[in-house]
Amino acid sequence: MEAFNTSFIVVALAEMGDKTQLLAFSLSSRFRRPWPVMAGILTATIVNHALSAWGGAWAAAYFSPKIVATALALSFLGFGVWTLVPDKYEGRQGPSRFGPFLTTTAVFFLVEIGDKTQLATMALGAKFGAPMAITAGTTLGMMASDGFGVFLGERVAQRIPMHWIRRVTAALFFAFGGWSAVMAARY
Repeated sequence: MEAFNTSFIVVALAEMGDKTQLLAFSLSSRFRRPWPVMAGILTATIVNHALSAWGGAWAAAYFSPKIVATALALSFLGFGVWTLVPDKYEGRQGPSRFGPFLTTTAVFFLVEIGDKTQLATMALGAKFGAPMAITAGTTLGMMASDGFGVFLGERVAQRIPMHWIRRVTAALFFAFGGWSAVMAARY
């Protein structure tokens, strides 16, 4: 349960103000059909995060605990710094011939490659070694955060300062990074 809860919280917070949340808002505004957009986000996230969580768990099984803990510490500290820098999404506007579901699925999968939430999912998979729980937690975290972008994006952005959300998320990443550094020092 710890793997699921941690994954949910980390990704839900990290996704606030991220380029994929901005993409969710943009696609929702463009298509004006929130449910197919959410279904596309879900499909892309499950595939992307399942591959990432399994990849992280695989790496943890094949590398020494000291190497994994050191890599996790550096990764989480890097994610903390990365989170403090606001993302911008610059999507093209225009008609889509594939509709809201296929467009969202394809675009989300591609945009999520190399994104901090994908890399965090991989790091969490390595940390907990529970790819199914990590995939479920990160996917639900992504859906919660991007659901704001799809259903409430404009209203929320006017009321909650994104810099505070980024700061809380960065602090969480720094805490995980510090803990992983302590664990690496113990090996």
